[in-house]
Amino acid sequence: MSAANILSLQNALTLARTPAAQPVPATVTPLPSPDSEPLYFARPSAQYRAMHGEIDAAIQSVLDGHTYILGEAVKQFEAEFAAYTGAKYAIGVANGTDALHLALRALGIGDGDEVITTAHTAIATVAAIEMSGATPVFADITADRYTLDPVDVARKITPRTKAILPVHLYGHPADMGPLLELAARHKLEVIEDCAQAHAAEWHNHQVGTIGKIGCFSLYPTKNLGAIGDAGIVITSDEAVADKLRLLRQYGWRDRQLSLISGFNSRLDELQAAILRVKLRHLDETTARRRQIARAYSEAFVDLPLTLPRDIDGNLHVYHLYVLRTPQREALKAHLAGQNIHAGIHYPIPCHKHPALAERCATLALPVTEQLADQILSLPMYPELTDGQVERVIRAVRSFYTA
Repeated sequence: MSAANILSLQNALTLARTPAAQPVPATVTPLPSPDSEPLYFARPSAQYRAMHGEIDAAIQSVLDGHTYILGEAVKQFEAEFAAYTGAKYAIGVANGTDALHLALRALGIGDGDEVITTAHTAIATVAAIEMSGATPVFADITADRYTLDPVDVARKITPRTKAILPVHLYGHPADMGPLLELAARHKLEVIEDCAQAHAAEWHNHQVGTIGKIGCFSLYPTKNLGAIGDAGIVITSDEAVADKLRLLRQYGWRDRQLSLISGFNSRLDELQAAILRVKLRHLDETTARRRQIARAYSEAFVDLPLTLPRDIDGNLHVYHLYVLRTPQREALKAHLAGQNIHAGIHYPIPCHKHPALAERCATLALPVTEQLADQILSLPMYPELTDGQVERVIRAVRSFYTA
């Protein structure tokens, strides 16, 4: 037998003596139960997943183009948003805070002026007033709408007051009729903070078109939200619109020639493309929010809770579904125990923030302060499934029936 044959035989015998490798059992990770998955009060990534084909195509169209700053996507979104709201002009800016800040400056409001607003809001509202150089003056809210109380607003007007800045909170319009009357009587501007109220209506008028200027945040969690920061301002006053365009980009009308002192607050071209997609779906996502809110309200009607609702023929768009209970902390903990993560909007009123507490030390806002201890935001976004909505309902009801 040749050496090669002997070697081949030895190799074969060695393999024959070697125990066969045993298959390794597969590790099976069970899928999470639908009742164990975390639910949050907002989930903007769910909307991307629902619209990813359209959004990805919109992003690619910008990347394939040649203009990445204030290009066609921004122009088209501005035109489409103006048409949607019924305003004549829309000016895209970098974020909702800038929308308010530039609106105030466009109306000549600044150092030495006072702007009356609510302390029951995101601190961005107050920050924008301070960025303009003006002083925020806080009025209390009403116990039904959670928005500016016109009676307290009237008490806060002084010779230095230049504007009223109502916030359309949680998706419900503020009580605009009396506020407009006060503004007309005292020759004040009305600037609407619409950050939580895209498509909401006050007596068949979309919010943002009621005062001189409407300001919208397009933050990812908003009813119309970008995938990043964005904002937009609407008005039907041509001179104001022109001033806003100057202010958002260094005071330029022609490139590199500043006509006035301005800022850098431009709506990003990629975000504008994304927002054009989402604007096309805004009516359907608003309808779904209202459907979820109706399911919650019908399920909780017999519980000791104060529930949100449409008031005086206004259209609530349920940016948040905020209920009210003296047992807020216990209910929140109960929901968290079932992996349902409710929010609080807002736990500390603006006048109680450390940055403002000293100057507001003697300010009493009783409704605002009581509300801050009792409000709770349940999961609310259009992509919630019926099963997830039912899970929230069961969890809330079980708190009261345990």
